[in-house]
Order: sequence, then C-alpha cells, then structure tokens
Amino acid sequence: MMESLLFPFQFAFMNNAFLMMLVIAVPTSLLSCYLVLKGWSLMGDAISHAVLPGVVVAYLLNIPLIIGAFCAGMICALATGFLAENSRVKQDTVMGIVFSGMFGFGIVLYTKISTDVHLDHILFGNMLGVSGADLWTAGVIAGFVALVVLAKRRDLMLHAFDPIQAQAVGLPVRWLHYGLLSLISLTIVATLSAVGIILSIGLLIAPGAIAFLVTRRFALMLLIAVGVTAVSGFLGVYLSFFIDSAPAPTVILILTLVFIAAFVRANLRARATA
Repeated sequence: MMESLLFPFQFAFMNNAFLMMLVIAVPTSLLSCYLVLKGWSLMGDAISHAVLPGVVVAYLLNIPLIIGAFCAGMICALATGFLAENSRVKQDTVMGIVFSGMFGFGIVLYTKISTDVHLDHILFGNMLGVSGADLWTAGVIAGFVALVVLAKRRDLMLHAFDPIQAQAVGLPVRWLHYGLLSLISLTIVATLSAVGIILSIGLLIAPGAIAFLVTRRFALMLLIAVGVTAVSGFLGVYLSFFIDSAPAPTVILILTLVFIAAFVRANLRARATA
C-alpha cells in the first residue's frame, strides 16, 4: 500500500513537477490577493493571453521566450492603461479588446511559422516536462516577486483598497500601479512552462478569492492563499499521476472545488449569524 502511494516520487519528472508547483504557488497566491481586492482579475487574464505574440516573436528572433513573453505582457498592460485614461471606454472593455487582439495576433503568427514547440505546451503548459533551467528561472522570478510584494505589502494594500487615499498620503500611486502590472507579467512568465498561458489565470484568481471568503484579515489572507495553492498544487500533481490527466488542469480543478467549499461555508456562516 505504502509503495503504491509513494510510487510517483520515484520519477524525476514528477519531483520536478511538485517542486515547480510549490515555487510558482508563492508569487501567484500573493498577487492573487491584491488582484481580487483591486478588482483586477481580468487584468491578469488579459496579460496572460497577451504574452502569446511575444513568445512567437521571441522564437523567431531566437531569443529566450521569457523575454518576449514579458515584453508582450508589459505592452498589454501599458496599452490598457493608456487607452483607459484617454478614452471614455471603461477599463474592463479596454482590457477585453487589447488581450483578445494580441491573443489573436499571436495565433496568426504561430500558424505562419514552422516550429517544434507545440501550441498546446504554450497554452496549457507542460509541467511534466519542466527542466532544471525552468525551475531556476521560475525560482528566481518567484523569489524576486515575493520579496517585492512582502516589502511593499502595506503600500500595495492601501493602493488596492483606496488609490485616492494612497495618493493623498504621498504614496507613488503611478509607480505602484505599473509596478504591480510588471510583477503580474513576471509571474506569468514564471508559470509559462508549467501551466501555460490560459491556466495561469486560475492561479492568479482562485487563491485570493478563496482566502477572501475565509478571513477578513489581510495578513492572514496572504498566508491562506499561499497555503491553499501549495496544498492544491501538490494534490493536483499527485492525483494526475493516478488518474492519467494533465497536472495543470487538475490543479485548477481542485482550486475550483476549494473555492466552492469556501463559498458554501461563508454563506452558511452568514445565515447562521443573520
């Protein structure tokens, strides 16, 4: 019995998948809390889809894919901010137009080139195929993002709750705004090889949403988000081995089930105290 339970750990690719999931759990969970509080969940979705043309262009130029992905993500973020500030169109509409346009552009570019990089690996990731270089890249990015978020957590929290008050007390609101967008782009780059473009949005929304339903204390919210993502990630990768499914979608499915459980719990508690 015990040998069967420990069987997945005998394979190097499974151990790499477990480690990758634990690494990317930290930055995605921390940023997720701020995105949920600020109502920026669609921004994470926009940037994650918009990195596709950057990946394709980087492949054509024979440069690291992460450079193209980051540049494309920042172009999307800056374009969204510029259009929202200089037009009457609401920000969510602008985000939808920008990310769908860039994603479509990326698909068109991809269909016009010959490459051994399969589109499924770009869109959905290849967690079982992560290399040591992928782990190092994700680890460095995750560590940098986590340090910045934790160092500026109070400023980012005030900016998320009330940007007008943040500006009134002298905080560099514009720097916080674009700094947060830069961190989102970097985090999506870190998750690219593991969960891909599409599924990365699940890791940038679900943890914060779950933690928001569980507690009202922001410091505890950060800890809960990281813990939930780490445990769900481990279980998702572990279960995928036995049910013969892709790890990344399995992780997202478990996070969705946890969110449903947290939602039901929160509603039952609200009715009990009403």
